[in-house]
Amino acid sequence: MGAMQIDTMRAIDYWVGIPLTFLVTLAVKAWEWLFPRPPQPPRHVLFIELSEMGSTILVDPVLRHLQRDHGLVPFFLIFARNKASLDLLRPIPEENIRTIREDGLFHLAWDTLTFLIWARRRRIDTVVDLELFSRFTALLTGLSGARRRVGFHAFTNEGLYRGDLLTHKVAYNPHIHITKNFFALAHAVTATQPETPYAKIVVPDSALALPQAVVTPAEEAAMRTRIQEWAPTYDPAQHRLVLFNANASDLLPLRRWPQANYIALARLILERHPRVFILLTGAPSERDGLDAIPAALRQAPGGDRCANFAGATTLAELPALYRQAAFMLSNDSGPAHFAAVTALPTYVFFGPETPRLYGSLGPTTPIYAGLACSPCVSAANHRKTPCDDNVCLRVITPEQVYEILRPALLALD
Repeated sequence: MGAMQIDTMRAIDYWVGIPLTFLVTLAVKAWEWLFPRPPQPPRHVLFIELSEMGSTILVDPVLRHLQRDHGLVPFFLIFARNKASLDLLRPIPEENIRTIREDGLFHLAWDTLTFLIWARRRRIDTVVDLELFSRFTALLTGLSGARRRVGFHAFTNEGLYRGDLLTHKVAYNPHIHITKNFFALAHAVTATQPETPYAKIVVPDSALALPQAVVTPAEEAAMRTRIQEWAPTYDPAQHRLVLFNANASDLLPLRRWPQANYIALARLILERHPRVFILLTGAPSERDGLDAIPAALRQAPGGDRCANFAGATTLAELPALYRQAAFMLSNDSGPAHFAAVTALPTYVFFGPETPRLYGSLGPTTPIYAGLACSPCVSAANHRKTPCDDNVCLRVITPEQVYEILRPALLALD
């Protein structure tokens, strides 16, 4: 999805979303005033997270908490292109997952309409809107038919207007990790007494633990074979894999550390650590753009120990890949969170966003310059920054990153 498409979606969300959320608010409040229903304890809880694949990992501890400790039946609504992210840990039964296609207005409208019918047939009584800034998800929440509607609300803070469709309004806290914010939503789901605002609880760090993905020996062997097919110079008997995830979502391209820096860092590593083999990971659409990295290293010492593996795996196969590697260096994007379902150490670049809020739940080291202007995107600005030059990432040099990675690299020699 290109930047123009994203800006178009933001414009539609603004110019169409504001009047629609206002009108739907009036309609929903009038309906519930005319046809009141006594409050019922939650049973069938629908979570809505459409656009952020990494958030399906970050919310996993919350889903398991509500199932394990409260016996609730979870459902999930997500964009079709992101559905595979739910397959890594499978926190939701397949039959309880609903998708919306976003490849055209007709599919978007049709899937939205059929979702509203599906929600009523599934007797969804509670909806949890995990999104921070989408008026579309606010509309889906309000029109779902659920009488208990939980989500983040601005209260007296500045924030996006999303109507007044929530029955349980949670104070979004930009100073704690997003998973703790998700636990605040879960508290509002199960609270027996009203709070203004929700949620007056402490979420311990221990609550953020993730289960580990199950990878069979056969899956590991198949992944080794595939790596050798795509990277013929790779020899698992003498090489140790280091993964570079050198791309990021088009939703926020400013999260990318410059490709030239990845090339310079790879050159340093390959020259100084002869056992390291660098494998570039990414989606099929990112493969062509990543070809420039091994091409630039072809004549460098050790340049044959770098290969482009983008598009070689499905998302569900990533745990098998991560089990092969020593560590991963990544831009702030989905794979940094996907790796958290394994024991793979990750090193993740941050700039427009902060690791305090969106850091991986796995063994991770943030690489963050901490400029005065950083982070510059938030729920309050629709993740749209005026910045046109990500100095917050460009200022981080390959030599600095090498020094951060050096202890892990020396352990591979």
